Amino acid sequence: MSEEIIPVGNIKSAKDIGKIVTHYRKKQKLTQVELAGLAQTGTRFISELENGKGTIQFDKVMHILELLGIDIVARQRSQ
Repeated sequence: MSEEIIPVGNIKSAKDIGKIVTHYRKKQKLTQVELAGLAQTGTRFISELENGKGTIQFDKVMHILELLGIDIVARQRSQ
């Protein structure tokens, strides 16, 4: 049985990343408060990330993804 990938397809927005973070945070049975503590950030940041706010700090987003075990891969679009 293969694991479902959320979202399926290309990440096109901050909302897509927010959905991924929410999915994997819940899968690991972490609350927003617990994830914020692990990341040494505020719960407001976690909430804004999960809700797709596009103006949050990129380095913090990458840190959260690292903590959750999520890799981001960039590839050239096929033409």
